[in-house]
Amino acid sequence: MAPKKSKGTGSRASSKASVKSKEKRNDPSPVGSVGESGVPNDIFPMVITAATQELFECRVDEDVTKENPFKFLKKDDILQDMKKRAAVSDFHPVKQVAVNYPADELLLVFDRDFTYGQSFYLVLTEEAKERVLNPPESVDEQALEDELESFICKTPEPKSWESLGSHLEIEEESVVDTRPRLKYMISRVRRKFGAPIVFSDRNASDTPGGHMECMPYQDKNFSIQMLERSTGIQAVPDLKSSSTQTAWRYPRNMYTQYEPREFTEEEKENCMNSENLKNFVDLVASRFDIALQQNEIMDVFFDDWRALFQEDVIFGGKTDTHLKEYQSFTDLKYSKEKTISYVNWHPTISGVIAVALAERLSFEERINDSTKLLLNPSLILFWNFSDPLNPQLMLECPDDVFSFEFCPSDPNIIVGGCMNGQVVLWDISAHADRLQGTRAGGGSMSANTNTLPGFEDKHADEIPVMRYCAVSGIESSHKAPITDVQWLPHYFEVSRTGIPLENKNLMCVQILTCAPDCCVMFWDIRAPRAATQSVTDKKHKGEAMPLENPHGVPNTFKHLDLSWKPLIRVNLPKINSTGEYSPLKFSLRDSSENLQASSVDRSHQNVGNSEGKVEYERLRVPSAKQLKVLEDVSTKLYIGMEDGELIYTDWKMEKDNDSGRLFSAKPSRCFVVHDGPVNTVRRSPFFKDILLTVGGWSLAIWKEGVMQGPIMLVSCAAKRGTVGCWSLSRAGVFFIGKEDGNIEVWDLMEKTHEPVQTQNVSTTRITCIEAWIVSSKQHLLAVSDHFGTVHILEIPWALRSAVSKEKLSVGRYFEVEVERLIYFEKQAEMRAKEKMEMDAEELRKKMESVVPETLVEQIAEKAQKEYQDYLALEKVILKDMGLLSEEDKSAEI
Repeated sequence: MAPKKSKGTGSRASSKASVKSKEKRNDPSPVGSVGESGVPNDIFPMVITAATQELFECRVDEDVTKENPFKFLKKDDILQDMKKRAAVSDFHPVKQVAVNYPADELLLVFDRDFTYGQSFYLVLTEEAKERVLNPPESVDEQALEDELESFICKTPEPKSWESLGSHLEIEEESVVDTRPRLKYMISRVRRKFGAPIVFSDRNASDTPGGHMECMPYQDKNFSIQMLERSTGIQAVPDLKSSSTQTAWRYPRNMYTQYEPREFTEEEKENCMNSENLKNFVDLVASRFDIALQQNEIMDVFFDDWRALFQEDVIFGGKTDTHLKEYQSFTDLKYSKEKTISYVNWHPTISGVIAVALAERLSFEERINDSTKLLLNPSLILFWNFSDPLNPQLMLECPDDVFSFEFCPSDPNIIVGGCMNGQVVLWDISAHADRLQGTRAGGGSMSANTNTLPGFEDKHADEIPVMRYCAVSGIESSHKAPITDVQWLPHYFEVSRTGIPLENKNLMCVQILTCAPDCCVMFWDIRAPRAATQSVTDKKHKGEAMPLENPHGVPNTFKHLDLSWKPLIRVNLPKINSTGEYSPLKFSLRDSSENLQASSVDRSHQNVGNSEGKVEYERLRVPSAKQLKVLEDVSTKLYIGMEDGELIYTDWKMEKDNDSGRLFSAKPSRCFVVHDGPVNTVRRSPFFKDILLTVGGWSLAIWKEGVMQGPIMLVSCAAKRGTVGCWSLSRAGVFFIGKEDGNIEVWDLMEKTHEPVQTQNVSTTRITCIEAWIVSSKQHLLAVSDHFGTVHILEIPWALRSAVSKEKLSVGRYFEVEVERLIYFEKQAEMRAKEKMEMDAEELRKKMESVVPETLVEQIAEKAQKEYQDYLALEKVILKDMGLLSEEDKSAEI
């Protein structure tokens, strides 16, 4: 056993430590001024991780040592590191200093003694760099010590109080008389001075003005409740005077040398043969053997509580990862021989799903059976989980609808895009109660059950058919089937030049549509100012008559019916050739997180009547001059094309300088990745700049702003993909529908090159996939097929419950893929540059020819002759000017 350390030694060590700490506090820094923390203002202590040391070649005891602690870092390398790793970078706290640094290199110093608290510190100014590299010469310590010993400590004298501005606040809060005080003088006859005063009663009614009654009453002006009070306080530090008899000396560095103390051979032998050691080993040997055996049998780092929690929550075990069919909807009358073109969940009513039906006919068959199609109108069916046999509501359409969306600000308003290119609006406010109720046995539960026999409502069991409120004019609509439609967010609207403006109504009033007729259109559901004014004039003149409504269609959008025209038409010209792109699907970025709702004027929100219902006929298109331009709203669009391209374009219109007309600008980038029509362009619900595209036999994931290409590409699949959909609860999960009726489940946390599972849902191709969250324990997936059936699948626990830090891990994976793209692009540019240099060198060698000797002699002879002619001409000129001397003339002769 080691000998015990004496008490005196410990006290001396503690006194040395205290002296050392006092030296560290009182030692002035040689680099710049010192702040409150003891660190100079132009020195930044920092911790450099092993990865950063490897990247900047500043490894401890290898690249930087105690003898050579300096390392110059390039400013561009530091900025590039902060750009790549953002807040993860070790240099992120000094980002602004690095950006504003005047020189190209910054000095990093290895601080082995932890002078400033960390192993490294960064020099922030050029003056500090010069002082660190060239420190001032040291002063003779003995001379300083003698000088300080002769210094006599004096008690500091208190200074006069100096105000730093607090007296102004006290003066503002103090109460000061603002008017002269009232003065009252009481006089008495001189002869009555000193006489006793006798008080007596007096009748107030005997003297005029001698009686005044003051009745109490409640005055609101003098019953104000104090909510906030501002008080000024002047704080003065407490002064304390103390003294000590300790002789203060000049602090200087102290060093202590330690040496190991070991047992001698005799002490080791005595310790090993002692009875105490043998008894201790015999006592703990069995316990030590049991601990070793348990460590070999069990995993001591396994979290049993987490495992018990997962086993308790998971229903059916961890291996239950397959989609289970929860419900299915089909109708033998309306869905017969039809396909489902689009599916959408009701945004506010749980358990209600809307389905658009379309004919399973080719273009030639549609032309031949056009008369028959007119007799069978297209429908959108509303299904409810409470009654899977009968639709709750049917919307009548002028033609087959390929896409429709509920209005985010008013779910009773629905917009749809038809096959003939028209845009349709519905208002289902009258049947909202029916969708919220339930039906049993084909009847409505809201009907009165106490009806007398013989007086039942014969139309109670009929499915209501809702006719559209308004439809766009055929001449102003798309010239091809509308394949995608979307509402613009409520916080902005678009002017006729494509500039985003503030939306004072704070409700969705504009729609964006696209079709393969090479254009994207913006629509506004508000009445134009001229049309609204004419209707108002008619009402004032008394000419307005009640609108006849034989079909029970609401008059919500009567001002748009058959006269609705697009607000903007954005063409899509090709970048490097003539012609235009044919869009199928698009996606615009939601910038709501960059805007504050409080900055928008809410005084005009929801223009409606006294019942709170929005009156859309009262809404008008405001003038662009009256609205504020929103700079934070993105005007970029990702659009998937019919030929497999994906373009990135701006919907803003540009103005021709010559004619002054507005025209659509060419897309900024075009990617040719898919080998078939792009049928899906969807943004991730967790990352606003991540998109999923599906087309042909390939699928791709993109990051907005990365122009090198997709960050993930899966091509050459066995079957073509028809639709894709992101998971609403897991950042790394998405679903892909195939043409053979299968659904591929992709989980980026497990695999990135293939799906984790493939499950068959139907015998024909999948047309739509939409996810929905009912509760935290029930997530549903609506899958429709080509035969007109909607399959509602229940998502298992493993696919709906996010793993630990899943969003962070998936985001990091996307960042790594972006860095990979940038690296390969730089490598390709470098290879191209090298190839160009090699080709230029070879061409130069081929063009370079060997000059023959005879040609060299001819060139030299010609040059000599030209030189002789020049000399002769020079002499003639000098002779004519009289500058040629006689000696030169004689030499010439």
